[in-house]
Amino acid sequence: MTPKKSTINLRVGVLLGLAVLVSPAYAELAGAEDYRDSTAAIDTSAPIKALSKLTSIDNAKPLKVTVPTIEHFTTAAGVPVSFVQASTLPIVDIDLRFNAGSARDGNIRTQGFGIASMTATMLTQGTESLAEDDFTRAVETLGINLNSSAYKDMFIVSLRSLSDDEHLLPAIDLMTQMLTEATFDPQILARNKARLLVGLQQQKQDPSSLASLAFDKALYGSHPYAHPSSGTLESVPSIEQKDLTAFQKRYLVADNATLAMTGNLTLAQAKALAEDITSDLPKGSAAATLPEPKPLTQTEHIHIPFPSTQTTVLMGQLGSKRATDPKEQQQQTNFAVGNEVLAGGDFNARLMTEIRQNLGYTYGISGAMNPMLTRGPYQIGFSTRNDKARMAIDASLAVIDDTLDNGITKDEMALTTDNMKNSFPMSFASNAGINGLLGMMNFYKLPDDYLTNYMSRIDDVSLHAVNQTLRDTLDPDKFLIVTVGQDNPWQTPASKAN
Repeated sequence: MTPKKSTINLRVGVLLGLAVLVSPAYAELAGAEDYRDSTAAIDTSAPIKALSKLTSIDNAKPLKVTVPTIEHFTTAAGVPVSFVQASTLPIVDIDLRFNAGSARDGNIRTQGFGIASMTATMLTQGTESLAEDDFTRAVETLGINLNSSAYKDMFIVSLRSLSDDEHLLPAIDLMTQMLTEATFDPQILARNKARLLVGLQQQKQDPSSLASLAFDKALYGSHPYAHPSSGTLESVPSIEQKDLTAFQKRYLVADNATLAMTGNLTLAQAKALAEDITSDLPKGSAAATLPEPKPLTQTEHIHIPFPSTQTTVLMGQLGSKRATDPKEQQQQTNFAVGNEVLAGGDFNARLMTEIRQNLGYTYGISGAMNPMLTRGPYQIGFSTRNDKARMAIDASLAVIDDTLDNGITKDEMALTTDNMKNSFPMSFASNAGINGLLGMMNFYKLPDDYLTNYMSRIDDVSLHAVNQTLRDTLDPDKFLIVTVGQDNPWQTPASKAN
């Protein structure tokens, strides 16, 4: 495989969310690799030997971490709020989340895929008080970031503004306008649909997108997670203004909302702003609980023909849901440690070491769990030369099987837990990082000790518990394996793929 193919692998890593630029701690708390090709041999033990000679590190005291102090209150509209005061910078970050992702599209209209996403797009494209251009101009004049986006589970409206009244108060006014006065202009909707259809057509030329869409569809079947959040070529043309209005009235309501705020505010100011944001929201009702997806009962192979010298591979299974119980949270920490050894994005991970370094099948391979309201996916992704695809898949499964059979080692666990603990402070090194964690915790109804006990959960892992959790969680004999490339790897015996 030539170095120029690394761009394909990089896109796969980014699109699948298997990014290693995110610290293991942040990835485990919340759910892009540097590809360098070299012909020189790599002494994998050298960095560890070098570190062992640094007595300042060997004798260092345990890292002391002070997590942010979280204030909780509820607005008069019944919206729960989490607030962290951070006065270092004159900035305020606001994160309003609704249990209203694309998983709810079908509740508005059968096969209404893309309704939540289009609603999010159009909230900032005109209100009863401000036409689209006027709204955009007001945002730019204030110098604020005001966005809305829809994912499978959640619908997020976010604001970042300077904290002085001259900027923050009009920014809050714009935020409340888009939540309560959005017009969903039919002409703008038609323009959006035309642009989106072009994008969906372009996805057909992107192997990583094809793999991801096929993986979700096969893994979730008739479950609401199966369809893409942006919609499909068949569903987008049918989206109408009344669908967006219905979605807003049903799901963008107080009883279905949570609010997170971080920044240069007093508690009294935070309470006043929270009231301003939520007071005009319709009361509504909370969204119904999503059904649980059914796991595959046997392995399934899907191949999508694609004219490329590379084969994109995506394999995995149903994973876990976001844990609220302390015992389940410990189990997820156990798994995060084990998976970092098995499929983490750095060059110490077993899959990276074997599949990239030793066998040279790919520039990068990594895997991650994505817990959601119901069971999210566990995915491992990589790209390789067409003629190496079957061997790369078989070698990857062999590494997973060996890890499950024989477990990770004590040294691997120690290196990983140290890394997770030392990178933990980066999770809240910025206002945006803090508010992202607050928003996630508030949305999933996680207690404060989910954050404050993170270090303790890492300290409480044991080698036996980590290995047992890996065995209890992963079942490669029932993996869904999606390949996108010129040749079908399943029609080429591994022994003949050399």
